[in-house]
Parts: sequence; structure tokens; C-alpha cells
Amino acid sequence: MAVVILLVGIVLLVIGYVTYGSWLAKEWGIDATRPTPAHELADGVDYVPAKKAVLLGHHFASIAGAGPITGPILASVFGWVPVFLWVVIGSLFFGGVHDFGSLLASIRHRGQSIGAVIQSSVGKREKQLFDLFSWLTLILVVAAFANIIVSTFVSNGAVATTSLLFIVLAVAFGLVNQRTNLPLWLTTIFGVAILFLCIWLGMLFPQIGRAHV
Repeated sequence: MAVVILLVGIVLLVIGYVTYGSWLAKEWGIDATRPTPAHELADGVDYVPAKKAVLLGHHFASIAGAGPITGPILASVFGWVPVFLWVVIGSLFFGGVHDFGSLLASIRHRGQSIGAVIQSSVGKREKQLFDLFSWLTLILVVAAFANIIVSTFVSNGAVATTSLLFIVLAVAFGLVNQRTNLPLWLTTIFGVAILFLCIWLGMLFPQIGRAHV
């Protein structure tokens, strides 16, 4: 059943990408041949072109957010149907559109933040209000995520240990891709293999959280 749900979700997301995503790109006048600020203003510091696959990974992680963390918890409370609908419908018509529009606005304003885009389009006071709203929202989001994560780590040492191993793996993966000429597909294969190794080690040696159980 889980595999069927996964496959249905993937199919729906692909259909949404091909249909609704293409319509949005057409409506917003996206020109794939137009150079981005990373190429136009490349300085090796603030403006650095990235590989398409790496960029996709960053955006995918952004839209996924805490879904892999909170999804199973919410599913255990409300059932899998509401969570599935929210992940698929929410990604297609809310989260995906939000990220798409935000990125597009930033690219068309020399890669600036949304606050700077608001200031140039609306005004300085509006930017200040938006910055305040963003700050308060981030405090709320970080607090909620921290509460969920800490509760999970304290009650499950395997999850905590695996998560810390993931952090080390992420840093190592980034350094390897940045400082070597190895093809991305090769490092990805090794990275995914090591990721599963981290999960296995975390379950085998759940060091963190054990004292609190």
C-alpha cells in the first residue's frame, strides 16, 4: 500500500509540473535562454553559477522542508489521507508556486532577497514590515521544528544518531563535489549508499538520547 501511495504521489507531482508548471512559466514569460545573475554578475563570491542538478537538490529540499519529519507524526494523528493530500496539493498549488514565484522575482532583480524586491517595487516601509513579519515567522517556525526534533531525538536515539551522521555526510558531499572533478552522478551514487549506511549505523549504535529514554 505504501508503495502505491508513493507512486501515485510521484505521478501527480509530475503531471502538475508538466501542466500547471508549464502554464505558469508561460504566463510569467520565462525565457530559458536569458542568462541569470549568477552568470551575468559572476564574481566567485556572491554570484556563482551552480550545476542544475545541485540547484534542483537545494530547491527540492526547500519545498520539502520539515515534511519528512512532521509528515509521519501528523499521519499517526490524523491518518495518511489528509497528510497525502496536503503534501501533493499543497506542493502543487501553494508551496511550489510560492517558491517558483519567489525565485523568479529574485532572479529578475539581480538575485536580491525578497525584502529588497519589495523595497524596489513597493517601498521602504513595506520592506521593513515584511522583514518584521519574516523575523517573527522564522522564530515561530524554528521553535516548532526544534520542539518536534528535540522530542524525537530524546525519545529515539537511532534517529538522533542518524541525523548527526547525515550532517557530516552533507558537508563531506559538498566538499567532494566542490573540490574534485568527479562527475555528479558518481558522487551521488556513493552519497546515497553512504546515506543508507548512516541509517544502518544509527539503528545499530543509537548513542544519543539513550540516557533520556
